[in-house]
Amino acid sequence: MISPDWCRMMAAYNAEMNRRTIAAADGLDDAARRSDRGAFWGSLHGTLSHLLWGDTQWMSRFDGGAKPPVGQKDSARMVEDWAALKAARVATDARIGAWADGLTAGRLAAPVIWFSGQSGREVSMPLWIAVTHFFNHQTHHRGQAHALITAAGATTEDTDLPWVVDLAALGLTP
Repeated sequence: MISPDWCRMMAAYNAEMNRRTIAAADGLDDAARRSDRGAFWGSLHGTLSHLLWGDTQWMSRFDGGAKPPVGQKDSARMVEDWAALKAARVATDARIGAWADGLTAGRLAAPVIWFSGQSGREVSMPLWIAVTHFFNHQTHHRGQAHALITAAGATTEDTDLPWVVDLAALGLTP
């Protein structure tokens, strides 16, 4: 099972990697961000919008807050404006960080229950399993975004967790 410290570390990593990804994407013009490059969600903008959608969907299950305003099939177009997407990303990362800061081992072991519109049924699993998927989903789509950014000719900063996250600031070093 994962720990609250692991969740705090991953929330910090997620926020910093999103900052780095957005900064790299800012170096591209809007046409390059919206160009369909054959990725699952089409463009870089669509991929980042879907990632925001997924984070919002999972957080609604974890903290009971707002759900995304659209379903998964429309997630690549959930936020069309680039400035609005960037602002929503920062706000969502703050939401994730605040939630992770309040986690306990007991809460991670307890079930999370939600109705899945995609599967048409109620789903229940230990929170730690859903949280592991949540952070894995982020890494998966940021990997796609990284490939789209480099294909468009831009570069990103380092992505290696031990050098991205200030582990000492999180109290995670001996």
